[in-house]
Amino acid sequence: MLMRLRVSLPDRPGALGQVARALGALGADIHQVTVLDREAGRAVDDFTVSWPGAPDQDEVRDRLSAVPGVHVEGAWHTREVPGSAPDYDLLRHVAAEPVRAFTTLVDALPDLVGADWALTVPAADVAPGARPAVVHRSWRAPEVLELREPLSPRAAALRDGDVRLMSVPLADTGLWLFVGRAEGVGLAFHRAELDRVVRLTEIITMLARTGRAAAVAAAGVGAEVEMAMTGKEEPAAEGTV
Repeated sequence: MLMRLRVSLPDRPGALGQVARALGALGADIHQVTVLDREAGRAVDDFTVSWPGAPDQDEVRDRLSAVPGVHVEGAWHTREVPGSAPDYDLLRHVAAEPVRAFTTLVDALPDLVGADWALTVPAADVAPGARPAVVHRSWRAPEVLELREPLSPRAAALRDGDVRLMSVPLADTGLWLFVGRAEGVGLAFHRAELDRVVRLTEIITMLARTGRAAAVAAAGVGAEVEMAMTGKEEPAAEGTV
């Protein structure tokens, strides 16, 4: 059973080893450690670990919190196998069917970043107090997005009411992406997570644009081929001879 542990610890030599020893004493096998943040003398790391059976999450929290300076921010089960490169899988699916680029993106993002949902709305409708119509939504995403706080014109992690959000404007698409975590999980989005989503959206936006241009070009070529095969000519514009 794979589990993700988000741990805040002192950013000093030996602190990571203490956490690893505590996990080893609990019978955990550490598969991956990802550094999410480092500032003000502290680090936030994600540990992907496994146990032979189902671990007692309360015991895990208690044992890790007993390490001086260590705080467990969250613990949850994950389906992302270390080394599986899910980002590349997402890009491959988008490249294969670029017309569904943003639908594929919002379907995949919750699992990629350990969120509850993702959705897009029209960028022109994003404003405090607005209830923009949802364009694309993942499973468990709200049918209507209620925005309470002013948003940065750039990608940002924020808290809106009882939800942790990533807010990412999708350049030149007319869309704005939101990724949400319920407050009960207690996990803010960190800079590394935001940067990962921004990089993915930039590539996916380019793939969608290229795919759209290719589809338009193919439609034009198809019309020309049909006229050549049938001998039909394109009708003359009104008022011409």
